[in-house]
Amino acid sequence: MNKLSPISSMTDTPDLAERRRALDPSHSFIVQAPAGSGKTGLLIQRYLKLLTCVNEPEEIIAITFTRKAAGEMRERVIGALAQAGSKLDPLTLPETEHQKLTRELADAAVRRDAEAGWRLAENPARLRIQTFDSLCASLSRQMPILSEFGCQPETLEDASDLYREAARTVIHLVDSNEVVMRDIECLLEHLDNDMARVESLLAEMLARRDHWLRHIHGRDRDELEAALRNTRQDALRHLRSLFQLHPESMQDELVQLMRYAACNLAASGRNSIAMNYEQFGGLCVLPRDEEQDYACWYAIAELLLTRDGAWRKQHTINDGFPTVTKGRKDIAKEWKERACTLVSSLAAHENGNTLCRALHDVRLLPPSCYTEKQWEVLGSIMRLLPRAVAQLRLVFQVRSKVDFTEVSQGALRSLGEPEMPTDLALALDYRIRHLLIDEFQDTSISQYELVTRLTSGWEAGDGRSMLIVGDPMQSIYGFREAEVGLFLRARAAGIGDITLHPISLSANFRSQRGIVDWVNITFARIMPKQEDIALGATPYIPSASMHGLLDGAAVGVHPFFDDDHTAEATRVVEIALQAQKNDPSATMAILVRNRSHLREIAPRLRNAGLKFRAIDIEGLAFRPVVQDLLALTRALTHPGDRLAWLALLRAPWCGLTLADIHALVSTPAPVPMDQSGMSGDTEPTGSGTRDQTIWEVLNDASRIATISTDGQARLRRVREELRVCLDNRYRQSLRETVEAAWLALGGPACVDGLADLEDAAAYLDHLEAHEDAGNAGIRAVEEGLTKLYALPDLKADGRLQIMTIHKAKGLEFDYVILPGLGRSSRSNDKKLFMWMERLRARSSPSEASCGNDLLLAPIQETGADGDRIYAWLEKMDNEKERLEDERLLYVAATRARKRLHLLGSTSVFYSRDGEHELRPPARKSLLSKIWPAVQPIYEKAAVQAVSSQPSPVPHSPTGKESGRTGEYPIDQSLRRLVSGWALPAAPPATKWKAQQPASSTRGDIEYSWAGERARHIGNIVHRWLRCIAEDGLETWNTARIQDLRDTVRHQLMAGGMYKYNRETDVAADRIITALTHAVSDTRGRWLLGSQQDACNELCMTAVIDGQPRDLVIDRTFCDAHGQRWVVDYKTSSHEGADLEGFLSREQERYRAQLDRYAELMHRVDNKPVKRGLYFPLLRGWREWEDEVRK
Repeated sequence: MNKLSPISSMTDTPDLAERRRALDPSHSFIVQAPAGSGKTGLLIQRYLKLLTCVNEPEEIIAITFTRKAAGEMRERVIGALAQAGSKLDPLTLPETEHQKLTRELADAAVRRDAEAGWRLAENPARLRIQTFDSLCASLSRQMPILSEFGCQPETLEDASDLYREAARTVIHLVDSNEVVMRDIECLLEHLDNDMARVESLLAEMLARRDHWLRHIHGRDRDELEAALRNTRQDALRHLRSLFQLHPESMQDELVQLMRYAACNLAASGRNSIAMNYEQFGGLCVLPRDEEQDYACWYAIAELLLTRDGAWRKQHTINDGFPTVTKGRKDIAKEWKERACTLVSSLAAHENGNTLCRALHDVRLLPPSCYTEKQWEVLGSIMRLLPRAVAQLRLVFQVRSKVDFTEVSQGALRSLGEPEMPTDLALALDYRIRHLLIDEFQDTSISQYELVTRLTSGWEAGDGRSMLIVGDPMQSIYGFREAEVGLFLRARAAGIGDITLHPISLSANFRSQRGIVDWVNITFARIMPKQEDIALGATPYIPSASMHGLLDGAAVGVHPFFDDDHTAEATRVVEIALQAQKNDPSATMAILVRNRSHLREIAPRLRNAGLKFRAIDIEGLAFRPVVQDLLALTRALTHPGDRLAWLALLRAPWCGLTLADIHALVSTPAPVPMDQSGMSGDTEPTGSGTRDQTIWEVLNDASRIATISTDGQARLRRVREELRVCLDNRYRQSLRETVEAAWLALGGPACVDGLADLEDAAAYLDHLEAHEDAGNAGIRAVEEGLTKLYALPDLKADGRLQIMTIHKAKGLEFDYVILPGLGRSSRSNDKKLFMWMERLRARSSPSEASCGNDLLLAPIQETGADGDRIYAWLEKMDNEKERLEDERLLYVAATRARKRLHLLGSTSVFYSRDGEHELRPPARKSLLSKIWPAVQPIYEKAAVQAVSSQPSPVPHSPTGKESGRTGEYPIDQSLRRLVSGWALPAAPPATKWKAQQPASSTRGDIEYSWAGERARHIGNIVHRWLRCIAEDGLETWNTARIQDLRDTVRHQLMAGGMYKYNRETDVAADRIITALTHAVSDTRGRWLLGSQQDACNELCMTAVIDGQPRDLVIDRTFCDAHGQRWVVDYKTSSHEGADLEGFLSREQERYRAQLDRYAELMHRVDNKPVKRGLYFPLLRGWREWEDEVRK
């Protein structure tokens, strides 16, 4: 049985009351919604409920993180409203209580829509469902001066080039600014004069400036060192509280053992260790949690733990436990046994692991103050970084480009500070009544601050509400600055003055019971038991499956050993084939942590005939056709690039054998002869081609003669084609040169299919883009290439997909395969300085003044011993990463609906006597997170593996004895064009009749009779209507239209109305009136609002009456009911009576033109087409629908 079936109705769900409570618009809630709990449905219901109690739909703002999520929410809201407004057959009524409730809420919202005259079906843009980024962009557009943007710049996905440019500029200030010179010199001295590293570190810091910029202003040494002391004290307080969970008798036993060890160490003269124990001489109870007690706690950690942080199993004389005490061995033995008993009891306690980590942390705590050298370097960094930010803003202004962080910062500037809000903040405070935020666990500090400022004026009982939905167990975007601690803090103490009532959902509507049960058991063991806001530690909340149990194992664990990636990839293919055989219509996903884990899997899937979609997985640089093109590019731009030229000769368009290449480039140079016939040298030089470029070798007949006949023929063809390309190198662009060479050499004839041609086109476009940007250096091209991915196989039907776990967030599949769990992630790069904001939970909003501790540490000096402050902060970062890895595995496991497969490798140590020892997986692997749950399965598999080997081979660290390389499978066969290949002959010339260029129909009717002023008005109105539609109608209002008056005047003058006179003012007034009508009346808002498949100024060419004509459709879209529209804007005016008659005459006048548009769009998507004429000056509208000509 492979079909999921519900085991209960919606009324039986364990959290039904909580879901109903979350719909109360009079209260604000924060909802923890685990995977599969239906949080989007809850948001839709809350949104529909809020529509029934607002004056305008714009008073509700729903914020998501991705455009896809925003689009899905918008579609579901519109779909619910459409379903409510239509008459359904009784047989199609909702089957579940959830659907029934959604329909009831939608019915009420539709009634409210009719009462208020919103006409949401025609004006879906009034539903303000948007992303954080679009919200920030709209705020900065509304306040261009305060946001410091002026006109809206282009937003870049990747601004790394601009970061490097700003960092380089700051470093170059060393020659013009004495203060900068001292700071740069200090930093260079600290980093061993590595200028490139300084530039790289500054650039990396600029990318994350929203995290640290607010921390480095106005910080003095006393404040930062107080934070260090607070950190130490909190750690001691935490440790002491853990010990106090044990009986007092156990605490007394610990004190006695410590005093015993201290006395022995003092008597033995072991001063280096005794210093840690000497304070225990007079203590009879556990130390306090003050700074002066640190040495005592350090001593306790030394007694109980080994050096690497594990519980100590034995105690020696070095620990204060000699073999003889007062001449008696029995006394010494008794003390050792007491110590072992104590350690065993502590380890066996339910908080044993937590206590062990806390003890080890005490030994790693940072010092309570900075050294003079640390403070000097930190001061230089804190002065340089603001200059780097200022330089980056200048670079943004020059390039007219910004990153998303700058857009977010601009939005915050446009709102002002909570104590001094701007006019925009005050206006939004009046307009926004209800706020809904999805995926709040992925909120960054800047986004959290934005929400805080948007709601800074809210008060309890003022009718405004907030619903925050998220799941801290699914917070996996730390690399995007997501701070899961913000969710935990908001749940504990609200946001600003807003009290958020916590709600936890527990129903799982996605996965079968077997998967849910396994996830509950496994992740309850590995996730933290206690919440920690600073680290983002969140305990596991179990779920209850709403589906039954399927036959067979819900979770399959597939053990592998000694990094046998080949066998692992083969098993993945077997699982996929078996799943497709058993369940042909099922969806399947192969999810990996890193893209590199798929290098062995993807080719084997292809060999097995499995078509798959790999979304942003296969790097474009790894595609063979792109590697050949890159080698060709390098060769054409640098004759001395020996490796590139050899790769060119080996490429399939030439296909020289290795023997020919070796003979060509390694043959000794011919020895010159003197007039007597004797050589000038007494012996051969043996230099070969060392002093010649490969191109020179290709033009040396004596060297070509040394290779095979087939190789000579291939070389001559390639050489002649390359000669033409090299001669034209500087007569055309680099892209044109490379593309021409590739075509002439026969590159397209060497590819496997259409996908390779698409990859080649993507590479050439990338090359052209870098050249157009003035950055055509090969290094820049190669760096940019690493960020591009091959296009997915468009022939695949999507049933099998390959993606990263991060990409799979929010998706679900019937079968999920998780390979590579035993592989480690790479270590993080060093930062210029480390920082940590210690977020503290507050019991109430009144404690906001307590603030947060800030820890800062400069990067460790090159070649110096470890910096304990930097090391501590790095440890905290690693701990946050470890917790995020646990959540990442949770996200991966909860994507599965029917079956989950786990594949991972660990090592086995084989001794020479045939014994084996199973080693735990690598500490930074995902397999290590669930090792307690799967270890028995691996133990059993290891025993079976050993028993199947007749003669075990001793374990080798390299693993080469196993005969498994784990390398990417390499096709050793040489694929190349046949010898004598030539470009195919050009097809015969087509007989054609020269025709006149396509003429445009745009404006032929409207302006044939109009004067020059009417033509200018029409052009400018059309231009601004397009701008409004593309910007998003929610960002435009009548006030913003009025602000365009001066701009419109300048546009009129630039278009030919040179004199600033009454005629220009009249024309500007008419334009402003037309635009004001468009953004304020119902029809205009419907036309310009968000619609499906919308296009503005759509240019198309069609053959009409035997002649090609260029057509420009002002706007076309599909409405909420799927109806296709073509609309033309007309700026006609009418001064007399009988407006309806005038509009009807205009309809007849333009009927043929709109019919041509409709016929053309019908050919495109085969949908019935309605026509519309919109007269913004007259607030007029005409529509009709005729049978489209076939």
